[in-house]
Amino acid sequence: MSTILNIEKLTISFTSDSKQDTVVKGFNLTLNTNEIVGIVGESGSGKSVSSLAILGLLPKKHCQISGSILFNDKELLAISEKEFQTIRGKQIAMIFQEPMSSLNPSVTCGKQVQEILLQHENISKADAKKQTLALFKKVQLPRVAILYNQYPHQLSGGQKQRVMIAMAIACKPQILIADEPTTALDVTVQKEIILLLKELQQENNMSILFISHDLALVSEIADKVVVMYKGAIVESGTANEIFNFPKQQYTKALIHSKPNLNVRLKRLPTVKNFIEETVSNTFISSEERALKHQKMYAQKPLLRIENVATYFKSKKIFQKEKIVKAVDGVTFSLYEGETVGLVGESGCGKTTLGRTILQLETATKGHIFYRNKDITKLSKKDLKTLRKEIQIIFQDPFSSLNPRIMVGEAILEPMKVHGIFKTKTERRNFVLELLQKVGLEAAHYYRYPHEFSGGQRQRIGIARTIALQPKLVICDESVAALDVSVQAQVLNLLNTLKATYGFTYLFISHDLSVVKYMSDQLLVMNQGKLEEQGDADAIYKTPQKAYTKKLIAAIPKGI
Repeated sequence: MSTILNIEKLTISFTSDSKQDTVVKGFNLTLNTNEIVGIVGESGSGKSVSSLAILGLLPKKHCQISGSILFNDKELLAISEKEFQTIRGKQIAMIFQEPMSSLNPSVTCGKQVQEILLQHENISKADAKKQTLALFKKVQLPRVAILYNQYPHQLSGGQKQRVMIAMAIACKPQILIADEPTTALDVTVQKEIILLLKELQQENNMSILFISHDLALVSEIADKVVVMYKGAIVESGTANEIFNFPKQQYTKALIHSKPNLNVRLKRLPTVKNFIEETVSNTFISSEERALKHQKMYAQKPLLRIENVATYFKSKKIFQKEKIVKAVDGVTFSLYEGETVGLVGESGCGKTTLGRTILQLETATKGHIFYRNKDITKLSKKDLKTLRKEIQIIFQDPFSSLNPRIMVGEAILEPMKVHGIFKTKTERRNFVLELLQKVGLEAAHYYRYPHEFSGGQRQRIGIARTIALQPKLVICDESVAALDVSVQAQVLNLLNTLKATYGFTYLFISHDLSVVKYMSDQLLVMNQGKLEEQGDADAIYKTPQKAYTKKLIAAIPKGI
């Protein structure tokens, strides 16, 4: 096994307003032929910046790079942009984290892959099209002839990621850099992508740099692992050494931040408290859970869903009108103080069901009882009151916040609409108090959304939701794209707020490990219907339906 990529003492700094910020410090890495090296760490640890340096994609005007990056004994830090253009895509290729922003929305998927082949290979357009269709088949895309002429927005998240993979492997590169290639994808799609990458690696003798904050995924695919923290490598070794015998506290903290499917904890260890604190008596016993459930279920349900269906009409040019059954005959109850987890793959109807409960979508049939009142028949005035009682925490807090409004004002605005407190001073004081309760600072009131990290923006979204003092909170994929350590902080925060304010949660996610950790009851949804429902621990331990078994089997078991 020979070395194909050797990085030594790589240091990367960015300069802005006469200030220099060093984001990568003395990074060392060796990648051999036909080997997979995983790079793990939190957002801002320097993973992606290091990979962009390998491809010469960092802005030269504001970036200073020192050290050495040898690819087949060629120093990449010394070559020209023209030389890089012959390497990028052909010898070293990259799968970017977000395919929708990486693919050109105005060019069909087939043309985008074909363009790579025409640029690097001496072939005709007809041959390039044939190879593109063959690549689409290789990455297991459906209906390749139709998909060739479709635009990125017409594909699912998993399909767009497969198009990106097809583009990356089109010229059979020696090195494939996969930067968070499965973030926010369903567990079943994640597993398919991982298996596909392994298969392509073996078939083409590729070397892969697999960058991720999901340690469980990295443990399933990598031969060697590098752990990064604040721009530096804190630990490296074989996958077995890192995940089974970690030496550094930071590595141990990352591993323990992910919810354990076999053990239910009162609080998830975060990086900070794992290193600094010793938490005793953190396990929840079956007796505690049984007593809690007995108290909850002795009362009438807060929310009762009876045979709810939400259908949409889909009509394309020259085609008959088609009925899409997004939600189809769903029935369940949610009790005060309970967390019900709703899990399923993308397109199963989870979000539509949440929007229907919020009355943002109109139920085609069925009844939704909130405090024994059918909310499907409310007037506009009564709906406004309901909005205060039932709130939602969105998946992407950045897109749900106005970029031109300070976050404090964004939290305060709905309080004014619903008449919470009499004066703006009272409302502002309450918002300042809320910011601190969700782990932010009073000074953050006067900042704008773009000035915060993903985890901080999610906390802002939570603060805005609880500002209205609701009874029922719908969490729609609210931790899907967060680092495991930040995810642990947010999940702990949600549970703390639940205990403090007496919240009831409908927790929607495709991540079964997170749902199981948070939930008392579990609903498994598939193609608009409920496949299975019951106690969260019992369903995970002994699933009854084949679909539930498939979801559980897809969860990475490497850690």
